[in-house]
Amino acid sequence: MRGGGFTLECIDYFVFYDKPFLKFERLLETYLTIAPKGFSSFIRAIPIWLKEKLFLKETLTRELLQLYKELYPQKSKQQMKAFKSKVFDSLRFSEHHFSHASGAFYPSPFKESAILTIDGVGEWSTTSIAKGQDKSITLLKELHFPHSLGLLYSAFTDYIGFKVNSGEYKVMGLAPYGEPKYTELIKQELIDLRPDGSFRLNMKYFSYTYGLKMTNKHFDTLFQAKRQREGKLEQVHMDLAASIQAVTEEVMLSLSRTALQLTDSKNLALSGGVALNCVGNGKIYKALKSEGLLENIWIQPASGDAGSAIGCALGFYYWHSNTQESYTKTPQASQQDSMKGSYLGLSYSNDEVKAVLDSLNAVYEKLEFSEILERTAKALSEGKVVGWHQGRCEFGPRALGARSILGDARNTTMQRQMNLKIKYRESFRPFAPSVLDSHLSEYFELDIASPYMLLVAPVAKSKRIPMTKDEQMLFGIDKLNCTRSEIPSVTHVDYSARIQSVHKESNPRYYELLQAFYKLTGSPVLINTSFNVRGEPIVCSPKDSFSCFMGCEMDVLVIEDFILYKDKQENVDFYRCTKDKYELD
Repeated sequence: MRGGGFTLECIDYFVFYDKPFLKFERLLETYLTIAPKGFSSFIRAIPIWLKEKLFLKETLTRELLQLYKELYPQKSKQQMKAFKSKVFDSLRFSEHHFSHASGAFYPSPFKESAILTIDGVGEWSTTSIAKGQDKSITLLKELHFPHSLGLLYSAFTDYIGFKVNSGEYKVMGLAPYGEPKYTELIKQELIDLRPDGSFRLNMKYFSYTYGLKMTNKHFDTLFQAKRQREGKLEQVHMDLAASIQAVTEEVMLSLSRTALQLTDSKNLALSGGVALNCVGNGKIYKALKSEGLLENIWIQPASGDAGSAIGCALGFYYWHSNTQESYTKTPQASQQDSMKGSYLGLSYSNDEVKAVLDSLNAVYEKLEFSEILERTAKALSEGKVVGWHQGRCEFGPRALGARSILGDARNTTMQRQMNLKIKYRESFRPFAPSVLDSHLSEYFELDIASPYMLLVAPVAKSKRIPMTKDEQMLFGIDKLNCTRSEIPSVTHVDYSARIQSVHKESNPRYYELLQAFYKLTGSPVLINTSFNVRGEPIVCSPKDSFSCFMGCEMDVLVIEDFILYKDKQENVDFYRCTKDKYELD
């Protein structure tokens, strides 16, 4: 397989990141507990379980066999049958939170650490604390469904009018525009929070245990501000976002403190969907380091269920290494993690790129990479928006300089331009800065590397522009147009930024581009957002990149050693508009 260096035939075991029977047990027990509520939901769910999910082993075997047939059409029926039998016999299932914990600890640079997993729900677990030591992971504490910080945040995501399981980051981005006016009300009515971070939800306000909606009429009576999807964003929605973000940060901080104390560790590894809340991660690092409890933090770059695929494989590998002499591997001992910058996806050679561009009748130039750097840096300095496609694509939800859309962070209009004309998304959404690692502390109040864009920190005071008295009187979205720093297009309304530090070792080509831009402009910072439009997956192939480039108002496209300019392309109308091809997130 491309870029993998292995074949399906050489795999000894196949591991899945969930235990479906435990999930089914939770489903049945929940329905029995709340009966007769939820009967209609139960009727809808059970046939799917009986037809597919309870027989996941057969489904996975069938799907892997189909992949095998596509990859190796020359194989005989007997070989196909032997592969199917091998998959079925060697398929293993890992508990969901163990998969998350393994995905956090084993790729981390730590030989020992506290491990905190927070998500919506696995089989039963919603929050767990574990200890990682060499090859072993020991579970210490866990909270169970329906009491879930992830589901609480998703409930507010839905109530504010965004899509559950994809719009949570919008709530995080919207929060700084509001005031946390409802924080105490949430803590009084919705969540009973203890000092150690453990909690219980008041299920009077939620319907996700028995219905198809997250919240019920009691929740709406409490806040009286439900927003319909794509409806107008009002100040109350921003205040709700700020309030649930504040509560979430408090819970994350308390749980992290408890995890470090329980494990007697100064290292913390995080995973689960809530670990993608980079604002919370930044607060954890700053607060617990100042308390002397924390020295190092590492967050799995694909903290959602995608990262659990890595986790369950590593968990099985290290468990197996304790029983089989042939499986020996020393955990990471250095401060370099083993995710390799999270560039684990597919890559394409120049020959492959050329073949694709020719087939699409694209107009391009093939240049030495040094000239590619010079032209790209110049285009960025002139306010152009650049699609950047280099090497292996990223694994996880963040663009990290392999499949990125780039812009000049100094440009005061670039945030609005990229949101409305390139990404086709809400204007309030912030963009992340990529910064040369050598200039990280010069531009941001952060003293630890952030290669995976999972830490938020303030812009350095020396780079800020004080707000005028009139600007300080503004509320909500009106704050958006205030220039707050020397890098305004990546400075959020609270002077924060979601930072990616760029390192030569993990992504030399992107590092060289930042160096070229720095040499030309004196600024070591670029806007970096994912190479897609709203609702579309991040591009992977050259064809994907060209289609996205043509379907929005991007100016320049760089794919490996090829550069393309929009104003030289033909058939532009054929590709418009990319955003209409996908369901909005």
